[in-house]
Amino acid sequence: MTSSAASLIPVNITLGILLAVLLLVAAAVAAWFHLDPHPYKSRAREILVAGVRAAVQLAVVSVVIAWAVKSVLGLVAFLVVMSTVAVRTAGRRITSNNTWWLTVAPIGAGVSPVVAVLLLTGLVPLKGIALIPITGQLIGGALTVTVLAGRRALDELTQRHGEVEAAMALGFLDRDARMEIARPAASEALLPGIDQTRTVGLVTLPGAFVGMLLGGASPVMAGAVQLFVLIALMAVQSIAVAVTLELVARHHLHRRAPAPRQPA
Repeated sequence: MTSSAASLIPVNITLGILLAVLLLVAAAVAAWFHLDPHPYKSRAREILVAGVRAAVQLAVVSVVIAWAVKSVLGLVAFLVVMSTVAVRTAGRRITSNNTWWLTVAPIGAGVSPVVAVLLLTGLVPLKGIALIPITGQLIGGALTVTVLAGRRALDELTQRHGEVEAAMALGFLDRDARMEIARPAASEALLPGIDQTRTVGLVTLPGAFVGMLLGGASPVMAGAVQLFVLIALMAVQSIAVAVTLELVARHHLHRRAPAPRQPA
């Protein structure tokens, strides 16, 4: 570890204990205040599992990435795994039926053209050391907004189903009626990315900026790279939300209808 990195967070037993304590605090707060979506799902358990998984996955990735950055085959395999996990995670968060795999469309439509432009213009070389972290951030951003847009849109359509029917009675097509209800809710998925970009440097110093400074880059270079990442993320997320919304409006990405109540 370089001296600049070591001065940020030393990797020792104290760090391990602190991470364990913070993870337990997060789970305990979720359990104490019953921050669960329903009685059969425990957010506290999800927090514990997420923390343990993150530790294991980062340990494995630390080993695998050393191979991936040196081999084109390794680079492609790593990016495929990242994309596959993102699609499954996003899809399963939105729906439990077999339409979950359609989240490949918003994530792919958002990330692929941006990465292609970066490679074609030569701004990012076809090397794992540069492509993996940038693509990973873009995929992560697309995953987040796809989940938020899909869940919010479907929730809104369920709660305001009568308004959809009323719009169709007035002559709206089914897709247009659903779009009118789902669009405002889905658009809220863009707010975290917009706020992050608006407040960068004032509220937060994102990872790319700090990482480049620790690596010895000038503040101007670090700022330029971070600005690029933030702008690219907004482009990716806008596309991902638009595609997700279209899938929902056209009934392609959906949930099972609730079972009708039996008469008493």
